[in-house]
Amino acid sequence: MIDRIVVWALTLRERARSERGQDIMEYAILTGTIAAVLALALAFFVGSPVTGEGPLKGFFNDLGVFLGKLAP
Repeated sequence: MIDRIVVWALTLRERARSERGQDIMEYAILTGTIAAVLALALAFFVGSPVTGEGPLKGFFNDLGVFLGKLAP
């Protein structure tokens, strides 16, 4: 399995060398996509800053109360 990943990575590397002008654009699109996915995941799991509601809000509130009780 690892050998297939290595061959795939080397193939992408060789392809990238032959297409020099597209490197920056591909990395920009990839970086933007990753940032958008992370922002959406954060908004979904933690909640929006406007409403403050989300599936994990109760978890983080309980964690904060628990950690607050640990302080002397």
